[in-house]
Amino acid sequence: MTDIFTEDRTDTRLATVERRPFSSLGHADHGWLNARHHFSFADYHDPARMGWGRIRVWNDDEIGPHSGFPPHPHRDMEIMTYVRTGAITHKDSMGNEGRTAAGDVQVMSAGTGVRHAEYNLEDETTTLFQIWVLPRSAGGAPSWGAKPFPKGDRSGRFAVLASGYDTDGDALRIRADARLLGATVSAGETLTYDVDEGNHAYLVPATGRVEINGETFAARDGAAIRGGGTVVVHALEDSEIVLVDSR
Repeated sequence: MTDIFTEDRTDTRLATVERRPFSSLGHADHGWLNARHHFSFADYHDPARMGWGRIRVWNDDEIGPHSGFPPHPHRDMEIMTYVRTGAITHKDSMGNEGRTAAGDVQVMSAGTGVRHAEYNLEDETTTLFQIWVLPRSAGGAPSWGAKPFPKGDRSGRFAVLASGYDTDGDALRIRADARLLGATVSAGETLTYDVDEGNHAYLVPATGRVEINGETFAARDGAAIRGGGTVVVHALEDSEIVLVDSR
């Protein structure tokens, strides 16, 4: 995790950032599901947005009350769910079942194959980011895990929520060369994050409004970041930030 940074960094090499406005994302409205797609998904196809590094899917989903995704299969994908509001209830063919609430994260390694269902059993709309990352290698036994992450523990800093690296001991485990990080930042504060050369990172403000390397991003805009430099995030409003950094 990285700490808050407020001093001058005029000599810092800044990472290259491409803004992808929320209005430019793919869109599918199924009634019970209102989805925005940062990358090509299902009936939305944009050859310029097939993924970002190892990140293959970033869906911004609004799931109506008492509805959800019925049982369906996956294989050879690392799937991370960041719940923004409400809660999602998971059930899979491995016998796992659990409820993940706002601010918390669940992960699933699909491995050789798994069937799962994701339902909003609440009386309110659930909103979440569904993020898929390509695994380090194909195969392996499927697995699932979930963990609460109090927002106060990531106030003013990036905290690692899920990771494929053994050095991130408290994070949920995935089988990919990637990290999922979250931060909450108050208006006027600044965070920095260094993206290694060759890596691809993707950042979305779940709420609020921020400047990223000097460019303004509204809530739910996407920032596609090329490695080999620093990302400077300055909060224009109180904001909740989600970031994936992958090789």
